[in-house]
Amino acid sequence: MKTNTKKYQVTAGKKFKLKNFDTSYNGHLDKESGKLELEKVKEELSAHQESLYASNTYSLLVIFQAMDAAGKDSAIAHVMSGLNPQGCQVYSFKTPNSEEYEHDFLWRHYKALPERGRIGIHNRSHYENVLVCKVHPEYVLSENIPGYSDVKKIDKKFWDTRYESIRNFEKHLIANGTKIVKIFLHVGKDEQKQRFLDRIEEPSKNWKFSAGDLKERALWDKYMKAYEETIQETATEDAPWYVIPADKKWYARLAISQIVDDALADMKLKFPVLPDEELKQLESLKQQLLNEK
Repeated sequence: MKTNTKKYQVTAGKKFKLKNFDTSYNGHLDKESGKLELEKVKEELSAHQESLYASNTYSLLVIFQAMDAAGKDSAIAHVMSGLNPQGCQVYSFKTPNSEEYEHDFLWRHYKALPERGRIGIHNRSHYENVLVCKVHPEYVLSENIPGYSDVKKIDKKFWDTRYESIRNFEKHLIANGTKIVKIFLHVGKDEQKQRFLDRIEEPSKNWKFSAGDLKERALWDKYMKAYEETIQETATEDAPWYVIPADKKWYARLAISQIVDDALADMKLKFPVLPDEELKQLESLKQQLLNEK
């Protein structure tokens, strides 16, 4: 039984309220049935990816955004496990380096876009510039944008312009054959706390935790407001957001895989059909092979 991914889709941003999305929802499935369904979806994903690669017309960009410990890395690993790595590329974006700060905020993301026929996965994305930068506006000063030499100058007009840049960027990509799927893994604050505790208590997970994680957790409400405003401003019919309940990792993985599969299916991809002349040549080559001694 396929999960209904439309319930997580946000296409009319102005109506979006984060409080309307339950972080613990599991689609009325249990863990074992969810895992079985995931294996079926992976098979479909593989077939759709082959069509995408062969048609060499469209590309798919999947964006992951989330709070710490929401399960982005493991979700990406599970989605990737159903795909041919030759047709995929994953980019994990960290703090911009000196070269990247010398360009506009979209530059490094444009460079990482998938080619035609491929699937690109961005672990964090250009949306960091209206999420973490909105919670920490002092980060914007490193961009050396004319007229913004002081945090006090980073006002509503600044953010409205940045949202507009993102909408135009995505509109341009869509017009040129890149389908965009934007995933927000929505984890609850209590669940994040438990996952942080697990990282501290389990030696094999210690490396995943740092004091900085708690500093960002203390800003939870500011981040939730930033996410809500970002989705309100950038969710459109052509580039929707999907707000995925992430308290149960197994369900989040299933929902994400289904969303990616649906996105590929919606492209209605077909394998290329050769011209008559090339088909005749193939028949001739076939006969050569059959006539070999």
